[in-house]
Amino acid sequence: MEDMLGALGQVLSGVHLLYLGLGVAIGLTVGLIPGLGGLAGLSMVLPFLFGMDAGPALALMIGLTAVTTTSDTFPSVLIGVPGTAGSQATVLDGFPLAKKGEGARALSAAFAASLTGGIFGAVVLTGAVFVARPVILAIGFGEQLMLILIALTMVGMLTGRSVWKGLASCGLGLLIGAVGIAFTTGTMRMGFDVLYLTDGVPLVVMALGLFAVPEVVDVLRRQARISETGTLGSDWVRGLVDVVRYRWIVLRCAAIGSLLGMLPGLGGTVIDWITYGHVKQSAKDRSRFGHGDIRGVLAPESANNAKEGGALVPTLLFGIPGSGAMAILLGGLLIIGIEPGPTMVTRDRDLVFVIVWSLALANIVGAGTCLVLSQPIARLTTIRYALIAPLILSAVFFASFQATRDWGDLIALFAVSVLGILMKRFGWSRPALLLGFVLSGKVEQVFYHTAQAYGLAVLQRPVVLLLLGLFALSLAVVFRTLRQVEPAANDDRHRRANVAPQLLFAGALALAPLWAVVDTLGRPFSVRVFPLTAAAATLALIALALTNMAFRPGINVHLFDEENAPTAAARTGTFHYLWWLLGVLATAALLGFVPAIALFILVFVRVKADASWPTAGALTAAFVLILGVFSHFLVLRYPQGLLQAYVSLPWPLQ
Repeated sequence: MEDMLGALGQVLSGVHLLYLGLGVAIGLTVGLIPGLGGLAGLSMVLPFLFGMDAGPALALMIGLTAVTTTSDTFPSVLIGVPGTAGSQATVLDGFPLAKKGEGARALSAAFAASLTGGIFGAVVLTGAVFVARPVILAIGFGEQLMLILIALTMVGMLTGRSVWKGLASCGLGLLIGAVGIAFTTGTMRMGFDVLYLTDGVPLVVMALGLFAVPEVVDVLRRQARISETGTLGSDWVRGLVDVVRYRWIVLRCAAIGSLLGMLPGLGGTVIDWITYGHVKQSAKDRSRFGHGDIRGVLAPESANNAKEGGALVPTLLFGIPGSGAMAILLGGLLIIGIEPGPTMVTRDRDLVFVIVWSLALANIVGAGTCLVLSQPIARLTTIRYALIAPLILSAVFFASFQATRDWGDLIALFAVSVLGILMKRFGWSRPALLLGFVLSGKVEQVFYHTAQAYGLAVLQRPVVLLLLGLFALSLAVVFRTLRQVEPAANDDRHRRANVAPQLLFAGALALAPLWAVVDTLGRPFSVRVFPLTAAAATLALIALALTNMAFRPGINVHLFDEENAPTAAARTGTFHYLWWLLGVLATAALLGFVPAIALFILVFVRVKADASWPTAGALTAAFVLILGVFSHFLVLRYPQGLLQAYVSLPWPLQ
């Protein structure tokens, strides 16, 4: 109790509240804009954490993480486009309610349910701290290894449309995470002797390339305008009454969200559908679901915010992130000197309570802000997305460059973005790859220490045997899932025609483990054992995915990993926008980073958004000025182009 009260005092201090409010503001903004989300938001602020004190940095990250799934309700209700992956189920009844003139009711109910769910998740995290202490004290290297294997298996199994693709994605993440200096000997491996890859691919670059760029490109292909009308209606009080009326649904779904949030792999893309299905199946009258039933809004919204508290349990107490956003949060905690794991409960329990109080307070502030600002925010959603997208992409370039402040950051971002777009297109799990990447170093270290400390005797430890049984059970579920999958009822000839690009992409992915084998085969045992093991497993899983695609074309052959495929015209736009990004890099090589970004925003807004030259010029000037301010106060020197070798450009174009 003393720890909790001390943590509350720290949370209520002026500096903590200031940074918590800043995090909430950023989180609400990225949740509002389709194509971003908590993962992208965290990735963009990650470079600014270097040098910050732990308290303010922690407040910033928790504030951002807590409320993204609150503001993402706006686009889900107003236009039927999920603000983030976690608000997909909200669209089913939220959008029909808005079309009937009950947008205010849907939003107020969603925000109140999100607030309830967020506080419920904070309570669950608090309880876990007290319950988990004796369990954590019994965990050694062997137990940690088994926990990580179970987590990776569940993530691979439960993300994406194919079990084999998901598991193979985990393996690819482990291999990419192993690029760079081996911790056992300090020798370079799998990096093609490229100096930039000495420390591996930066986490910020991986996260933004895998998630932010593909999502922005996808929304650009689909949506000309965030909303058409921006009107809400006036049933604000009715939505709050709905929460009280269906309070047991809200609490029940919050409990489900917290529980499922603790399980690695069951992120927001799954939890909202599980709770929506639960409330629909348990309802006596199901006729209004899908046509504007408020219960279809309350269920996923309460679960989405509650899951954050649940997901923090394995992240903080075991150092095992349960989702992509938690993986980025884990990286942020390590940057500011906080190492999640058993010590969080035994030695640094006050930090956990700081997070608990911050989580609860952020949810209160976030829900209240959304309620107060709903009407002006609704009007903002009438802005054409093509006006916002170049600013988002430019911010992504800027954030990526902060990873190491090297030209390689921009090149790596483009390469990872291509990978992310193709993985999204062909149904390979990007969250699984990111989690494998984040956990790669820990897996290798725990594997090495387990072998050194126990050898095969690790299999005699009771907790290891128990976890090994759970691991075997999870694999059994994988095979059972495969047997239960039935081919889709679509035209089989069309799906067979689409197998070829799938097989080609899978074959290209197989080059990564093959390179790991070639590069590490002749190296010392401590350097090669982990990459060779991961490569062998990944090759086997890719082979199973290839076999599944080749002989069962009706399963997991889906060129676009979306519920609603875009039009033929939109399909041609995927790589069209990659050419735009490649053009930014080429222009930056010639003119420098800032002039290239200025030219990109100016031309994109004028051509794609069909804006006037004054509007395009104003947006360009505003963003270039922001870059100039950052360069001055953060002492940044942006990548120079060929032009800078002959001409000295004025501020802020330097």
